[in-house]
Amino acid sequence: MKLTSLSDPQDLSYIYDFLQQMNEPPAAARSPAKKQRRRDDSFTDTDEDDDDGSKKKRDLKGIITSLSLLEDQEKEDLREREVAAVEERQLLENNYRKKSRATADFYSNVEDYYAETDELDRTRRKKSRALAGAVAAGIAEEGVLKKSEKGGKKSGGEGGQSRRLWVKDRSNSWWDECNRPDYPEHEFRKAFRMGRKTFDVICEELNSAIAKEDTALRNAIPVRQRVAVCIWRLATGEPLRLVSKKFGLGISTCHKLVLEVCAAIKSVLMPKFLQWPEDLRKIKEEFESVSAIPNVVGSMYTTHVPIIAPKISVAAYFNKRHTERNQKTSYSITLQGVVDPRGVFTDVCIGWPGSMPDDQVLEKSALYQRAQGGLLKGVWIVGGSGYPLLDWVLVPYTQPNLTWTQHAFNEKIGEVQNVAKDAFARLKGRWSCLQKRTEVKLQDLPIVLGACCVLHNICEMRGEEMDPELRIEIMDDEMVPEAALRSVSLMKARDAIAHNILHKGLAGTSFL
Repeated sequence: MKLTSLSDPQDLSYIYDFLQQMNEPPAAARSPAKKQRRRDDSFTDTDEDDDDGSKKKRDLKGIITSLSLLEDQEKEDLREREVAAVEERQLLENNYRKKSRATADFYSNVEDYYAETDELDRTRRKKSRALAGAVAAGIAEEGVLKKSEKGGKKSGGEGGQSRRLWVKDRSNSWWDECNRPDYPEHEFRKAFRMGRKTFDVICEELNSAIAKEDTALRNAIPVRQRVAVCIWRLATGEPLRLVSKKFGLGISTCHKLVLEVCAAIKSVLMPKFLQWPEDLRKIKEEFESVSAIPNVVGSMYTTHVPIIAPKISVAAYFNKRHTERNQKTSYSITLQGVVDPRGVFTDVCIGWPGSMPDDQVLEKSALYQRAQGGLLKGVWIVGGSGYPLLDWVLVPYTQPNLTWTQHAFNEKIGEVQNVAKDAFARLKGRWSCLQKRTEVKLQDLPIVLGACCVLHNICEMRGEEMDPELRIEIMDDEMVPEAALRSVSLMKARDAIAHNILHKGLAGTSFL
């Protein structure tokens, strides 16, 4: 076989390239190796990342486990505290129950002890009274025997000695001196706010109601002394301790006498000396001469009497206006009265709480009920600005910027109103117990105040002059009621009265 010559250089280069390609590994053989190296490198990085992730997971799992343990521990502590609190509460409740039972047993024993003591004292007093009665009876019998034997010898001294066994010896020299016929009249009047004749009239009127009979153990207190104790107490307002010293009686006896005599005055003397008049003609004429207002039958006013703070319904008796003015907490009850031209009470309403305004006290009174029944039809009772304008109650104008007619009318109304104010001033000045807080219980106060009003009427009717030193000025704040004007026809009637006063020349000139 014959080889062809290769004289062309291109052919040589072709052979060189071919041989060189033959010596190099094929691309298909190289590619797996490179891929293997890349895969190995990626596996190495992935292993490193997996190691970091697993470490973080382990750390996170440890934190979560710690938090769970802490939460479990906190719950356990909370349960332990709750259990301890429940046990402590049960222990306290058991101790409280034990102490309560012990306290109840103690007080029960104390009550039993005092009950036994009271029973023993009661039995001892009964035996003492029985013994004293037996001794007194024996002495009286012995005195009777001696009297029969000796021809009329008295045994009063021995009887007096028997009373000293159970009656405390007190001095009543002051009253004995006042009760003498030659005791100065002005001194008697100063002590009892009335003359001896008026005092005697009261004693005579009350004799059948308050007289007591003597007993085998002691003599009864005379009627004059009983009346004197009550009137001196009302006139001076002195405490019962001083009343006891003045009259030589026990404190409890003086308190009992005051209430008994006041109750007798209310039941016996009030129907005679404090009643609504039957004949109103003279009263109308006297009021018309004072005010030029026709058909006026009374002047009405409401005052307050101070009291000690009651145990119940304290807010009802709290007097806000007096408290603000006096800068001292004040409690009071009301005293509403209607007077005639002489200042004599013809109607009273006593005892409503001091927080009530005048218009509410009026609506609660028996006078209001009688007026609603037609008792006061066609007549007027003059009141202050604290009362509403009714078909039988005439009150002043209260709005600002009054006309001359209204101003003149208010002046005339004020003159009538002054009659009631002066009467109340004399009432409180004569009976000083109305100016201060008294020791009388709240439920007994209406009886005492009613007795003061009756005694005031007796003094006024009998012309008993009052000592100028006893005169006082009363101050009771009047509040205009919310519904002061309740009818247009009433307003027109009042305007007509005011017009007549001014244009008939009855108003005077002071309003100018």
